[in-house]
Amino acid sequence: MADENSKLLEHANEKFNTRNLGEAEKLYTKFITSCLKTRRCESTDLATALNNRGQIKYLRVDFEEAIQDYTSAAEANGQFEVPFYNRGLILYRLGFFQDAERDFKQALKLNENFEDAKVSLQQTLLDQQNKSKRGY
Repeated sequence: MADENSKLLEHANEKFNTRNLGEAEKLYTKFITSCLKTRRCESTDLATALNNRGQIKYLRVDFEEAIQDYTSAAEANGQFEVPFYNRGLILYRLGFFQDAERDFKQALKLNENFEDAKVSLQQTLLDQQNKSKRGY
């Protein structure tokens, strides 16, 4: 079963990387379901699948479901900085600056060299300050 799951994840990643997002999403969902059912997956693999499926949902502008996948990815592997960053991006876009700040800081805590997270944190703090000045 573990070998079958590995092949399934590899196939999902191939579809994701070639931008066949509909097929990738189906394969990630199948992999995630199998992992949760059998409990025979590495936490890093499960977190990657959840994060990538969240990215597909983000590109579809399905922010609520993307946030759910990013949150699940972070829970599956709390040392994986990318889902914190990705969730932070959505929270920033929705105007939840404090929550976005928290996620960007967590991403940087896990990887202090994560340049996109540094830039996003700086922009979040600036926009949060501007929002406060305007009285919102």
